[in-house]
Amino acid sequence: MPKRTTEESDDLDGPPQKRRAKEEDNYSRFVPPRTHHPPITPSRSVYSYERLNQIEEGSYGVVFRARDKETGEIVALKKLKLDEEKNGFPITALREVNALMSCRHENVVGIREVVVGDTLTQVFVVMDFIEHDLKSLLTMMPAPFLQSEIKTLMLQLLSAVGHCHSHWILHRDLKTSNLLMNNRGTIKVADFGLARRYGDPVGVGGLTQLVVTLWYRAPEILLGATTYSTAIDMWSVGCIFAELILKEPLFQAKGETELLAMIFKLLGPPTANSWPDYAALPLAKTLLLPSPQPPQFRQKFPYLTTAGLDLLMSLLSYDPEQRITAEEAQQHPYFTESPLPKHPDLFGSFPSVAAGERKRKPYSPSAPARAADYKLLHEFEI
Repeated sequence: MPKRTTEESDDLDGPPQKRRAKEEDNYSRFVPPRTHHPPITPSRSVYSYERLNQIEEGSYGVVFRARDKETGEIVALKKLKLDEEKNGFPITALREVNALMSCRHENVVGIREVVVGDTLTQVFVVMDFIEHDLKSLLTMMPAPFLQSEIKTLMLQLLSAVGHCHSHWILHRDLKTSNLLMNNRGTIKVADFGLARRYGDPVGVGGLTQLVVTLWYRAPEILLGATTYSTAIDMWSVGCIFAELILKEPLFQAKGETELLAMIFKLLGPPTANSWPDYAALPLAKTLLLPSPQPPQFRQKFPYLTTAGLDLLMSLLSYDPEQRITAEEAQQHPYFTESPLPKHPDLFGSFPSVAAGERKRKPYSPSAPARAADYKLLHEFEI
């Protein structure tokens, strides 16, 4: 198997491609810490905050960088989109606030309070401000993260996702642009606009297919499943893992048909062994599968270790029942082989896009916006 010729370094200031080797004892086994989070304080007015600049606008709200006028602290201020609601507070906003309150964790963005403007339709969620999102960071970096850094980021992500799942929350839109990172290597899962509670750890029926940004969407959703589980989040985690390695999204498809073709090419077409329930999916019969071919993981990831490849394949398993869980993934041998995860304090710092220090990130697909905008797949060939 080909091996890297460039060794890793813990130099904090230089760009990634100029880092050189130090002793392995600079690496330490990183375990995301557990912290206590205080409850949300009583509501104040949005005028308690000075808006500094807009960070982003999504399907469910606009996010600003703002300053608390009383303390001077910088926060993220998300204005919820209520203008299209005719029957009161939108369910998506309620779910997001509820999910953030239920999933308080070191690696989940912290919610501080909910404030209002001049009218009851002007509702803002005040959250921790984090300097970067991983999507922008990967775009501006001249080289990918080191393997020791990828392990640290993945452990934090898995810890956060596992915590959400243990509290019966599906995120349903995990992607690099929804993973925030500070200048000390700590990431936080954000944007719970598509999150919802579920009542059964195995899965729950009657769920919408209007979930997960296209490039990170699990094959069971693409094929029309309305009963799904925490496994859809784990597929997204696998796509994120691959993106950290490749420095670009794994499946850059323009539509669902093209995405399925890309998945089939990497994993090989689904079979009765790799996905026993495939034939029962609503859209499976509309597909003309390509001829059998072996998976292409090793060709796509020639420098990934055997353990790393096993973890990636376990995350990107066709069968949701066999897809690795967040708890299982944290115990995977990939995280205990050399190089060990780097402590977050040893990460380098980067200019902050959110603070206006760099240009905005390039295009990436958005989360599903509204049910009216979604059309089910018709018959197609792969």
